[in-house]
Amino acid sequence: MIKTCRKYWSEEIARSIIQLREIRFDNPQFSLTTTFDTEDFTRILKERFGISDETISSFFQTVSNMNFFDDQTMTVRELFERYFPGRDDVMRMLMEPITYANGSDLDDPAITYGIVFSNFMSKGVFTFQGGTDQLIGQMRAALENSGVDIGLKCLVDKIIINDRKAVAVRITNGQIIRCKAVLSNANLLSTIHELAGDEHFDQEFIDQANKVRVNNSSCQVYLGIKKGETIDYVGDLLFTSEAAKFDPNELRSRGTTSRTFSFYYPSIRPGSDRFTIVASTNARYDDWVALSPAEYRTAKEELIEATIHCLEKYLPGVRDKIDHAEAATPRTFQRYALHVKGASFGTKFEGLKVSLDLPKQIKGLFHTGSVGIIMSGWLGAANYGVIVAHEVDRYLSGAQAVR
Repeated sequence: MIKTCRKYWSEEIARSIIQLREIRFDNPQFSLTTTFDTEDFTRILKERFGISDETISSFFQTVSNMNFFDDQTMTVRELFERYFPGRDDVMRMLMEPITYANGSDLDDPAITYGIVFSNFMSKGVFTFQGGTDQLIGQMRAALENSGVDIGLKCLVDKIIINDRKAVAVRITNGQIIRCKAVLSNANLLSTIHELAGDEHFDQEFIDQANKVRVNNSSCQVYLGIKKGETIDYVGDLLFTSEAAKFDPNELRSRGTTSRTFSFYYPSIRPGSDRFTIVASTNARYDDWVALSPAEYRTAKEELIEATIHCLEKYLPGVRDKIDHAEAATPRTFQRYALHVKGASFGTKFEGLKVSLDLPKQIKGLFHTGSVGIIMSGWLGAANYGVIVAHEVDRYLSGAQAVR
């Protein structure tokens, strides 16, 4: 991430990416703190779980060598059974954070786990020091310095295609913006079915796209601490659960006790003396979509209450220090991010091939975003974004050469 930002954005942005030092696990099977990298995980697997050096080395070598050209028939479940048979405690430590990060479950292809896990293991977990507002401001400055025009509040509702070639986009006020290429970061399925339209694609491609599953969604609870109040340092990231063992279905349920707490101390936001906490849980859109307005309000209140109740275990008395609590659900993501079924993790892994094949169907039409390649968030956007941006550049260079 640091190298990507230094190369494609700016040194200023790269310098602001810092490592989180204390990642905590707390569940009925184990409680531990780690720096979340290969060296520390090796120590924990050996000393805490009694795994042999040979098995640990072989496991890390296998996952670090995984790539998208490998056999994709082995599942995550089969990967763990190969190296840690019957050890659901080891599987929990290795798998649970990745499920939080990109919605993976045990029946997904093993490479969807291996590639994500290897990224973490190479250096650890990182965040942006200064906050998202600062990052977006720096990105805007870098774009404008490169001569990029930025249009705000310009929601695209149609990609205009002539003779199987993307030639323009239409925004919701009816304005047509002509272009030589279109790069969509909308959900893959809405890009195909809504923005472009099935009629522009081969039926075989549409059939393949119809088999792509959207990933699950998530809920967040945002907790603002009163000005002047402080909280003790309890780590940077906390994976906590009351579930007896790792269970992807439990993680996605409305009544889950499995959540991630991200703690934002003043050091993460230089110049501010405020503390904030964000709790995240995986979620299913179908559990939220049919609720009436009254039921929905109640469900959000219950989510906030359950979150604060859990947090008090680690920060006694924190309830009295909170002056703002707000919840986001899969319905929130669908409304504001316009992702199909609020799929904050995009699509399952089979969406990757469809995403990559989009420009083979429509010249000049490209897609990026979360499609099972790594995860949602800045890292996923940067990694897949670089790959696709290179293809866009090649296409435009070729188009200019032809003229």
